[in-house]
Amino acid sequence: MSLNVEELINRYKERAEAVKNRSIPPVGGDDRMAFIKQAETDYQDFMMIADSEVEITEEYLIFKFKLDN
Repeated sequence: MSLNVEELINRYKERAEAVKNRSIPPVGGDDRMAFIKQAETDYQDFMMIADSEVEITEEYLIFKFKLDN
């Protein structure tokens, strides 16, 4: 199995967009706020990977994300 980093990054971009465009289920109150908070966290996590520089060493796949983005 070989790793295609470009495909990996593209999958994370697609996941971030899917979260961003996800509709909110018809729930209210605390459940609604929890859903929104989780969606925001998911989007942030996926975009951090998608926007990272990738370095491959003999033993590691390293994601570098600049913190001032």
